[in-house]
Amino acid sequence: MKGLVAAAGRDRSATRPGPGIVTTDSLEALELAIGRRVDGLLAGDYKSAFSGVGSELHQIRPYEFGDDVRRIDWNVTARTGQPHVRVELAERVLVTWIVYDASASMAFGTADRRKADVAEGVALAVGYAASRRGNRLGLVAFGPDDPEWLRPRQGRRGLLGALGALRSEPAGTGKLGPALALIDGLAVQRSLVVIVSDFRGAADWRGPLLRVAGRHPTIAVEIRDPREQTLSDVGELRLADPETGRELRVDTSDAGLRQRFAEAAREEREALVRMLGSAGVRHVALSTEGDWLRPLAAFLRRSNS
Repeated sequence: MKGLVAAAGRDRSATRPGPGIVTTDSLEALELAIGRRVDGLLAGDYKSAFSGVGSELHQIRPYEFGDDVRRIDWNVTARTGQPHVRVELAERVLVTWIVYDASASMAFGTADRRKADVAEGVALAVGYAASRRGNRLGLVAFGPDDPEWLRPRQGRRGLLGALGALRSEPAGTGKLGPALALIDGLAVQRSLVVIVSDFRGAADWRGPLLRVAGRHPTIAVEIRDPREQTLSDVGELRLADPETGRELRVDTSDAGLRQRFAEAAREEREALVRMLGSAGVRHVALSTEGDWLRPLAAFLRRSNS
């Protein structure tokens, strides 16, 4: 746990402040909240098709690099002359997939930190809590290129893999839709899917989201910045879309313009909430201003009630 607190503060600067202080007490509260959700998902007759350590034989297959040598089936190995391992059904293991937005719009921030910094903190804190107690953590990140993914791993290996993947700076015009389509193919068993994004741009991801949320409990963690909701009266500004490079000159002293901007921003966010709700996705919005960890933990506790 101390390692995660330290990792959250590495390589920081005024332009890349990071998620802020992530205390041990905060992580313990978040771990408890996610732990309850994990227990709820694993309750009843749920049985994962995940290949893990359990009591029911799933298959016997040839040994692959990285397999636990303790799983070698020596009888089959002796008969075939080739190492084989036993793969069993895991009854008390949950895989959590984090879908992480690393596109250029996440580099924006006018308050305490950038959206990317909050997203990094959310991914690390959720990843820490979700990869403990034998459970596994996987990651799909989308940004400058096609979505990249890390296969689910247990404990420290899963968390360190995610930590390394989050080090790159936000860039590109990566889309949520292809990332969700990738998750739809990768998550072969019932999993917990946590989407961490600002959900900016065209909402062409509804179809993949419906498929994912129809098979897996899904949480949307939206990252917002105050200046995306309102315009301050600071005179003439040149606004640029970080993903497309398109620029627009506006006069913020125009009260009518500020009102239209606020109304459009509110309608856009309300449409997002409706779309997520219609897909059965639980949603929480976190801000670049103030504490983001406390409202995240409170949301997860409410989700479990």
